Amino acid sequence: MSDHPENLGTRGVRPLPVASFPDVGRALAQLPTAVRPEGAVDVLLVNPPAPDGGIWIRSQHRVGRRSRENMIWPQVSLAQLAALLQPGYSVEIVDAIPGRMTWQAFEALLREKRPRYYVTQVTAPTLTNDMRGTFLARSLGATTVAFGTHVTPMPVQTLESFPTLDYVVRGEPELTLVELIETLEAGNRNGGEVGELLRRWEGLFRATDPAWQPASAARHPLADVKGLAWRDGGEVVVNADRPLIPDLDALPLPAHHLLPWQAYRAPGMRGPFAFVVPSRGCPAGCTFCIKHVSYGRAVRVRSAENVLAELRLLWDMGLRNVHMYADLFTVNRDQVMGICEGMLSRGLKFRWMCNSRVDFVDPEMLQMMARAGCWLISWGLESADPEIRKRVRKGTTEAKIVQALNWSKAAGIMNWGYFIIGLPGETEETIRKTIDFAKKLPLDLALFHIAAPYPGTPFFFEVVEQGWFRPGTKWEEVDMDESTVLDYPGLPAERIEYWARRAFREWALRPKPMQTFLRSMNNWESAKSAINAGWQALGWMR
Repeated sequence: MSDHPENLGTRGVRPLPVASFPDVGRALAQLPTAVRPEGAVDVLLVNPPAPDGGIWIRSQHRVGRRSRENMIWPQVSLAQLAALLQPGYSVEIVDAIPGRMTWQAFEALLREKRPRYYVTQVTAPTLTNDMRGTFLARSLGATTVAFGTHVTPMPVQTLESFPTLDYVVRGEPELTLVELIETLEAGNRNGGEVGELLRRWEGLFRATDPAWQPASAARHPLADVKGLAWRDGGEVVVNADRPLIPDLDALPLPAHHLLPWQAYRAPGMRGPFAFVVPSRGCPAGCTFCIKHVSYGRAVRVRSAENVLAELRLLWDMGLRNVHMYADLFTVNRDQVMGICEGMLSRGLKFRWMCNSRVDFVDPEMLQMMARAGCWLISWGLESADPEIRKRVRKGTTEAKIVQALNWSKAAGIMNWGYFIIGLPGETEETIRKTIDFAKKLPLDLALFHIAAPYPGTPFFFEVVEQGWFRPGTKWEEVDMDESTVLDYPGLPAERIEYWARRAFREWALRPKPMQTFLRSMNNWESAKSAINAGWQALGWMR
């Protein structure tokens, strides 16, 4: 008997009971289902916030990178997806880049929209950052989907590394995303009947894949969705590849009006601009090019009439600037001439720019392009060294480069040259040669990127085979603007980075490029953009 009976702590300790923890799940199931907010949407198509609050580039079939030139890329791929999904589903687009949206503001927007499906762009340099959005969306009950040039060649690794990502759409996303959502929605319908969108786009599905059938209920329906990577229990399943869409005219015109189009800006342009995609693919075999991942060497061209219909839509919206955003705009001469003739005859007085290769132009076509409003062409020139160009299968010569740029200048079109420092076979001597060559060319603008072996490109497989990756490389470091992940014998990463910065510094800090920079400040808006881009460039060159 204790001497202190008033103290309950003097009693003996009871035997250890069997563990039994409370489970509120059954109780929650009895509560009324939460009402979705008034502004909730079925599908939210997302270009998520940047890792550092800056201007970053993400695209369906291009690399991700920081926009050193201060160009805010219109998210035409999201607008294309939206056009296919409407009006069957309520769809909105969130492009967080133009307004430099913070993650805090983005999370608040997600709570407001409460999407049932969250579809996001993903790139290598922004990979972990982009997946933050899938975490937030999943916490709010959304099904999460990713697409882009990083997840297309790495679906298993991506799904295994990021458990809040439900699905990866590989290759061209349009038909796979439609079929994925319709297949998931079929489970909510009586008897799993085929949805409205599949019926509407059945002809396009069958033209793309003659063997196509709506997902079968005989086995797991997702197993029939070509182009999809998904989880079956604990196993990641990668379905058969979906064939490329043969007729791009069969796609609806992108829903540009859903984009924050008034916020898209580019150097040298007064007012907003839009992307128009006249074709997909490029026949060239450049080993470093990301287009291999999405399109291989296949080329599909929209009709001039179809492109002109989109230009008319943009004109009626009030846009006067366009970027012909193709892997190779001049891939088909007849199409280019048809577009230019149509713009002239219909009074579509856009001021527009494009890209090209030096072996896909001629003086007559360039003169026509200039008459139709083309003011700038970006050229992939890469290197002055013929052996490097040959090794990466560039397929051009110094004479062709000089000839094409002179033709363009004669037509009154400005030239923007893109070079890559650190391609296979590079030495400090070949870099010196490229810098000197760039100074001699009739270029108005130039960028010197750092060679980046993006997953799925032939260059990537060569780097793996040769053991050129720096130990401990992270995907975010595969960035053509910031740093290199390459260590070549005799040319380590630090020297590649040094020479990339020196190349741009030597080219840019000369009287003629400086004059071009000052001329670009032709209004207050352009001046702000130019000063910002110049400040970034100075920081990068240090």
